Parts: sequence; structure tokens; C-alpha cells
Amino acid sequence: MQNPSGIIQTKSNASLWLQSMPILFVLLWSTGFIGSRYASPYSEPLTFLTLRMAIVAGLLFIASIVTRAPWPKNITSIRHAAVAGLLVHAGYLGGVMCALKNDMPVGLIALITCLQPILTALAAGPLFGEKITLRQWLGLALGLVGVGFVVSSKLQTAHAPNLSGMGQTVFALMSITAGTLYQKRHGGNMDLRTGGVIQYAACAVVLGLLAAATETMHINWTVQFSFALAWLCIVLSLGAISLLYLLIRRGEAAKTASLFYLVPPVTALMAFILFDEVLTLWAIVGMAISALGVALVIRKPASRQLA
Repeated sequence: MQNPSGIIQTKSNASLWLQSMPILFVLLWSTGFIGSRYASPYSEPLTFLTLRMAIVAGLLFIASIVTRAPWPKNITSIRHAAVAGLLVHAGYLGGVMCALKNDMPVGLIALITCLQPILTALAAGPLFGEKITLRQWLGLALGLVGVGFVVSSKLQTAHAPNLSGMGQTVFALMSITAGTLYQKRHGGNMDLRTGGVIQYAACAVVLGLLAAATETMHINWTVQFSFALAWLCIVLSLGAISLLYLLIRRGEAAKTASLFYLVPPVTALMAFILFDEVLTLWAIVGMAISALGVALVIRKPASRQLA
């Protein structure tokens, strides 16, 4: 006979894990800029991403074999996984890192890419029938305003962005938005292990070809670079991306996308702790506004809470 208290405890642990997933995702995803900053002096952007994608594909392939994970049964599933991976990984990360290499201000990159929740909400209705309430639209607007406050101090001292960096940043924005929507529509049944192998392998091939055509592909192997590479492979590409796909699978696209509003504030806090970057009063106010905006988007309606 099963112990009822054990069943209750299991359900409680599962509920706690589900509730902590968004927080953990934001914390892990926010380390992306930090890791890229550590790695960027030692490698060109596309070369670095090619290496990162290849390592993660190899790790997931080993995990898939060891755990006997199911592989896609048809070419359509493989194609969907590859397209989603190219958008979420190659398009977004490639655009951001190339923009950084072109001296695009980090604050402006964060501000532009944080338009993603708005674009996702606009597309979620026609694509998935999601109804965005007035409260949620207010939350999306507040989240964007909060991000603006956080990065405003950095933009005041930053030099004017160049056309190439601006175009690469907009490309990154469109890629992560399209990738999130594509994964929501076509990746619901994808096994995160074998599907990840396909996604990262496709990215490694495409980015490798681009790197070979445009870069020297030289890497200066230092302790700092190796640590940043390991962190971005394991914590970001395996941990944060898996959490993102799980959140997309179990939630509404607009709610999941709104979590990206919290990334610039958390990144600013990390930069303040790690690099002694200035944390202004406006930034602190922006963090509070962004948090309020996300809370308005993801909070369940009162009728559901009472059910």
C-alpha cells in the first residue's frame, strides 16, 4: 500500500520544481553575456560558436546513446528540429556575438532583443489562438520600459552604433522570436536529447561554413577561455536551452517570452558583482518595473486561482 504522505511529498516537489523553472531559466540565461564577455578576446565570434555547437552536439549524442533516447522517426521531424535550432542558436547567438564584435553597445543589444516578448505576443494570437489580455499587454509594456531604464545609463556613455551592428542585432531579435514560435508549433514532441543533437549539429555545420569563409578560425586557448567555453556549453546550451524548451512546451508563448525582460536586469546585477560596473538608481527602478511587468503577464487570472 502506498504511503499517502509520500505521494503528497512527491507532488509537492514536482510543483516546487515547476515553479522554480522560470527563475532558474532567467538566472542561467543571464550568464550568457557574462560568459561571452570572458571568451570574446580569445576567439572570433563564429569560430567560437562553431566550437560550442559541436561540443554540445557531441555531449548530447553520448547522452542519447547512454540513455537510449528515441530518435526522430521521419525526415519531417528532423527538418523541424534543425530549423528551430538554426533560429534559436545560430541566428540569435550569431547575430548577438557578431554585433558585439562590431562594437555594438551591449545595452542597445539588450534593449533591441527585448522587443521579443512584444513580437511573440503579436504572433501568438494568429498562430496559436492565445488571447493576450489588457493586463498582459500592460505587463509587456512595463517590462520593456523597465529594460529601458536598466540600459539607459549605458546608452548615455556608449558611442553611436554602426549599421552592421544594428542589422546583426535586429537579425538576432527576429531569429529568437521566430525560433521560439517555431519550436512552440513544431517541437512539442521533440526529445530534448536527440532533438538537441540535430539542432546543435546543424548549427555547427552552418556556422562552421560561415566561419571558414569570413574568419581566420584562430583560437587562443587560455584558462579563462576554456572556463567560459565550458560554462556556455554546459550551463547555457544544455541547461538554459532545455529549460526554455520545457517552458515553451508547457506554457503560453507570450508568457514564456516575457521572462526575457528579466535578463538585462539580472545581467546588470551580475556585471555589478563581477566587473564592478556601475548600478544606477535608474537601473534599480527599471529592475522593479520589469519584475512587475513580468508578474502581470504570467500571473494566473483570479478565476483560475480560485478553481
